[in-house]
Amino acid sequence: MSDSIPSLDKLKIFADGAALEPMLELAKNPRISGFTTNPTLMRKAGLTDYRGFARDVLAVIKDKPISFEVFADEFSEMRRQALEIKTWGDNVYVKIPITNTKRESAAPLIRELTNAGVKLNVTAICTLDQVRETAHALRGGAPSVVSVFAGRVADTGRDPIPLMREALTICRTAGRAVELLWASPRELLNIVQAAEIGCDIITVTNDVLAKLSTIGKDLAQFSLETVQMFHRDAQAAGFKL
Repeated sequence: MSDSIPSLDKLKIFADGAALEPMLELAKNPRISGFTTNPTLMRKAGLTDYRGFARDVLAVIKDKPISFEVFADEFSEMRRQALEIKTWGDNVYVKIPITNTKRESAAPLIRELTNAGVKLNVTAICTLDQVRETAHALRGGAPSVVSVFAGRVADTGRDPIPLMREALTICRTAGRAVELLWASPRELLNIVQAAEIGCDIITVTNDVLAKLSTIGKDLAQFSLETVQMFHRDAQAAGFKL
């Protein structure tokens, strides 16, 4: 990647989290285009009332997409939960995992739901075969998102960029209603990488969002600020030799 920073104007940034107050505050930020949640984030936030949390969020955030995930493992119950979640708001996307815990493909359910007009966010995708399967199931259906966990791919020592480029090509064959989402980013650089390859959306956690202002920062100035920080902290600690 070159030293120049690509434009981020076409990349939609979705905030990833499940704490009510931060979500409501971020909803005021014009740079945040939407929100994603999942059961793990909700558990970490101490939530126990799924419907109540969704009701509180959707009472305020009405004009930006929000993804809520099913948590069943049997596809019949996933279907029931998905159809209920759909009724919560026009801006709601239903997150469906690409497989259940038995490695059974959710593609038939995805096809059924998208053809029934349910906006979907197909999640936990890590392979190109899963992207192909998902794109095929979503073709011709309701607006949808294909969430590829690029961060988890990188955690295995693999470069996620070639995979994400190919995933984007595959998603485009399914029509413009199918958007590619870069999930599980690990650092601010991932936002730039997602923009550079033409990804539609990236989910960003609060710790990465806090660094957005450093994009394009002068590196010489960054160097100076780092030296100043080391000097300040050494003095504050009272170190002596």
